Amino acid sequence: MQAAPDAPAIDDGVVLIEGGKIRAVGRRADVAVPSGAVTLDCAGATVSAGFWNSHVHFTQPVWNDAGTAPAERLAAGLRAMLTSRGFVRVVDTGSYPPNTVALRRRIESGEIPGPAILTAGGGLAPVGGSPFYIRPARLPELASRDDAERLVTLMVGLGADAVKLFTGSFAERGRIVVMPVSIVRAAVDEAHRRGRIVLAHPSNSAGARAALEGGVDVLAHTFPSEFDGPWDRALPARMRERGMGMIPTLKLWPYELRKMGMTAEQQQALLANGQAQLRAFAEAGGQVLFGTDVGYMTDYDPSDEYAYMQQAGLTYAQILAALTTAPATRFGMAARAGRVAPGLDGDVTVVDGEPERDIRTLAQVRYTLRGGRLLYDKTR
Repeated sequence: MQAAPDAPAIDDGVVLIEGGKIRAVGRRADVAVPSGAVTLDCAGATVSAGFWNSHVHFTQPVWNDAGTAPAERLAAGLRAMLTSRGFVRVVDTGSYPPNTVALRRRIESGEIPGPAILTAGGGLAPVGGSPFYIRPARLPELASRDDAERLVTLMVGLGADAVKLFTGSFAERGRIVVMPVSIVRAAVDEAHRRGRIVLAHPSNSAGARAALEGGVDVLAHTFPSEFDGPWDRALPARMRERGMGMIPTLKLWPYELRKMGMTAEQQQALLANGQAQLRAFAEAGGQVLFGTDVGYMTDYDPSDEYAYMQQAGLTYAQILAALTTAPATRFGMAARAGRVAPGLDGDVTVVDGEPERDIRTLAQVRYTLRGGRLLYDKTR
């Protein structure tokens, strides 16, 4: 058992969950299991705090009409995309707010087994910068400080827990529109005034720089594109200095280039840029949050993301932190989530094998529990 990324492993460990909370943690010889308790066989497995995926989207057809759709359809979608991957908490970085809020409401009522959802609602773009790949839909565009304040207020009113800005956006293939720093700052100031975190989609170095200078909290992707020039190698350290977080989404880059028919060599070059950015950020002490962009990506398997992060130089402990303690801290939930400790929520992910020896084992999920409720059981 790995109670926290920086804690020594507990061999032959037991986690006792009662009333949705962790009541005791320790070696089997030291924890008294009440008579009649429901037990899960974790022999040969590794137990850790429940995983977070800090970059998902509820935009596929399976989520349509979430307020009235059959519960089993939604439960099956959640199982396929998230809970069978060990995710008990997720951050939706862009979707139709009323639909996602309805899905969250049905999960929280207990009707549908699923993860806790934080949502950024719909993203906000620069003028002329609504992404080409979501058309015919278009995002609201910010032309002024008044627009920024008004639309951030609207998103919060629709139930957004965070705000997503396209500080650099592919308006067309090969053309990125960058949001002016003054507009970024206006949106960030309004979001912070309302107690909301701001995430940014950068696309390139200029978009990352606009996010940095505008006070954004978390970069939602690395920014490996070099079609408009080499990436700015000063940015990862500057991001760390400003206290920003980063969600690498490394698997996204070869996934996108494959769709565009690019060669394996081109895919590897872009991936290598993203890994170099992650390596520099992590070496500077930056806070890394795990996220895969599932929901936009239709390949739900996170195995490659774990492998790519390790290839970038992150240790097992750092990757586990990106899945647990780092997002819990960033999103203000460290007092209730992110570790296996008495008093915290009974959020637990159990994976087959030893991920410290084989990082892809993190994707071999046996059980997923949220608040002591079994969301996924591989053995059934």
